Order: sequence, then C-alpha cells, then structure tokens
Amino acid sequence: MDDMKEPGRRRRGPLLITTGVLLVAAVSTVGALGLGGGRSDDAKAPGRSGRLVQVSRETLTDRTEVDGQLGHGPEVPFPVKARGTITWLPASGTTARRGEQVLRIDDRPVVLLYGSLPMYRDLGLRQTTDGAGGRSGAGAGSGTGADSGNGTSSGTDSGTGTPSRTDPGTDAGGGGGSSGGPDAGQPASDARQRPVPLHGMDVKQFESNLSALGYSGFTVDDSYTELTAAAVERWQKDLGLPRTGTVDAGSVVYAPGAVRIAGTSARVGDEATGTPVTYTGTSRMVTVNAQATETRWAQHGTAVSVELPDGRSVPGTVAGVGRDAVAPESGSGKDGGPAGGGDGGGDPAATVTVVIVFGDHASLGRLQNGPVTVRYAVKQRKNVLAVPVAALVALAEGGYGLEISGEGDGEGDSEGGTGGGASRGFVPVRTGLFAGGKVEVSGPLLREGMKVRVPQ
Repeated sequence: MDDMKEPGRRRRGPLLITTGVLLVAAVSTVGALGLGGGRSDDAKAPGRSGRLVQVSRETLTDRTEVDGQLGHGPEVPFPVKARGTITWLPASGTTARRGEQVLRIDDRPVVLLYGSLPMYRDLGLRQTTDGAGGRSGAGAGSGTGADSGNGTSSGTDSGTGTPSRTDPGTDAGGGGGSSGGPDAGQPASDARQRPVPLHGMDVKQFESNLSALGYSGFTVDDSYTELTAAAVERWQKDLGLPRTGTVDAGSVVYAPGAVRIAGTSARVGDEATGTPVTYTGTSRMVTVNAQATETRWAQHGTAVSVELPDGRSVPGTVAGVGRDAVAPESGSGKDGGPAGGGDGGGDPAATVTVVIVFGDHASLGRLQNGPVTVRYAVKQRKNVLAVPVAALVALAEGGYGLEISGEGDGEGDSEGGTGGGASRGFVPVRTGLFAGGKVEVSGPLLREGMKVRVPQ
C-alpha cells in the first residue's frame, strides 16, 4: 500500500510549482498594463507610500539670482585744483549741496557748484590796451614862418618888431620847410586799459549757479561782464574771501548735483595734492558686476527684486548698464563674491557693471550698505497646470508621466496628504517650464485639482 501512495505524493510537487509561476506571471502582466499603458486604468492598484499633491493652475516664473552690493554707487574724486595746505575736511557720509564747501585750503573754501563742465580756467574780466592817441599834431609855432634864406625861420610879433620864436630845425639853404612836416613831431602815447568780457559755456554754467544762489544784477548768458564781476564780489564777501571779482579755478568744483562725501585720502595739515576727497550720489542703489556673457536681462527699465540682508525683498529697476567689460582680478570677485569664472575654476569672466535703483527709498529702511541678492524673471508662463518636479515619473516607453491617486477622486481633498490611497495608474504628460521646484504639465487626461503622488 505504501508503494502505491508514493507516486501520488510525487505528482503534487510539480503541480504547486507550476501554479505559483502562473500566478506571478499574471500579477506582472497586470502591473505592466497599469504602469506603462499611457492611460488611467479604471481598476485601482494597491496603495503606495508617498505624498499626495493636487495639480494646480498658476503662473510659473523662472528667476535667476545674482549677487550685488547695496550702497550709493561708485566713488568719484573731486578734481581739486587749488594748491596749499588742507585746513578742513568734511566727515564721510555727510551731504554737500550747491554753494557749500567740500574742503578748505589755506583756510579758504573750495565751493561745490552744479554742472558737467570742469572748472578749467579762471573766470573774470580780461584787460586790453585801447590805443586812443595818435600823432601829436603839426608844427608848434604860433606865428607864420618865412624862409629867410639863412636857414632860420623867424616871425615877428605884430606891434613890437621883436622875434617871437626861432625854429632851428628848418632846412638850410632855402628849402622852405614847413613847421608841420613829417619829422616835426612823434605819436603821443595816450593808451589806457579797459575791461573786456570773457565768453564761453563755462561762464554760463557758473552764472547759472550764481543766480541759483540768490545773486542777481547780471544776465545769465555766456558773457562774463562787469555786472557779473560785481555779483561775484558780493558772493566773495559772503564767503569771507577778498573781493576781486575774479573766480579762481581752484576755488570751485563741479558735480551733477548734491553729493554724499564718500571718504578722504588726506588729513588736515597735508598738502592739497591728488584727490583728497571723493563723493558718491545721495541716493541708495545696488551695483551688480554681471558676467558680460549673461547681461541680456540687464536692459534699461527691467524690473527686478532685491533681497536685503534682513531678508526683506523690495522692487528695483535697472537704471544703467556699463558699456565696457572689465576683467576682475583672478581668484575672487568684487564685493566679496565669486568672480564669475567659467566651469572648472578657470579664468574669471569679464564683468559689466549694472546699476539698480529704487522708486521707494523708504522701503530700504535705515540700511545704507551691505550685500544683496538680485532676482530677475527670465521666463514666465501664466495660467498653466503645474505640479512639483518630484512628481514626474520616467515611463518605460519614454517621456514622463504622473501617478494618479484614487484617494478622494481628486475632489475636495487638501493638498499634502500622506495616506496609502489606491493608485489609478499613470498618465503621460508633456512638460514645459521648470521654475521654483515646479514644472508645467499638460495632457488630455490631466485636469486641475487631480491628485498625484510624489514618491517618497
């Protein structure tokens, strides 16, 4: 009997193995149909772990960041022409306006005026020689001269008979010379000095400032006249200067407007040489050293966002772009940032200066200087469907897809759920703009509010 049961036991082993293989094959087939078919399956697959998010409709903006420096712009040296000993210097950070001194040399002020032309010469009346005299006239004799034949010319006083004058300079031998001849007298010098106006656009620039300071009595034009000199004397008196009516080239410096004293490179008592005082504009701005190959965004009027050191972001506008590219020093960039070299740490890239200004300076608070981050929009897509980039799944047949969750059927569930809801399968999608950790997606089976799984 035992021998007869043994064959039956041996046949059950292969049967169980065959059944297990067929079951695994069936499950694999179902999984393949659910994962790669390119459409959502009605049959819900078993739940999988992951975070659930909704497909949202929004505006995606691709932004790029660059480092910048908040300050008052580049420092500019005052072109001081006066020579002597520095007797006073302004404090850094102070503001100088029209008519105010920017330093004192030999205890005389160097005054700030507004304009674009430099003070390249003294301004004042010029003196010229006026030749008013001519020849001193003809002969000086009061009587009538007659040729006596002996080389003398004599005249008699009527009524006395005595000679009134003898002129020995006549031609002897009866030449009959006249007392008013060409050699009788020389030109008498009656020349005098008279003032002549000075002309030029620098004169008009100076007169415009003099008028703006409240001095009058002259016409603002390109002629420096005696009336201008009189107004200058009143101005010099108010400054405590000698009233000469002439403006020395070293007593005035020009700037486009009110300035902020940036710093001094000299001390009181030093000789006034070089550029002892530098200035900047009074408005705060951001300076960016942008790579010359990446300045397409830097167009006049481009809107940007500036993140301040305290974390706040304020709007700004590109106000100027340098025309010259500058190669920074090897190893590091300006303002403490990288020089912007190419990949692999090669030579630093040439940079172009970009200036960003603010419409509302009050939004900056009391902050005067510091590193900032400038963000600008490279691309923007409005009213598009978007999901987190991490939700994309690479499909076996190529492209990308999203795993659609059946939890709540995408209706009314809040974003960010973590349950193990059943999957409805994968749908293929087309991707668009990537920005801020999200991606633009589109497809015939995709709709707003649908829940998709972000794999953990």
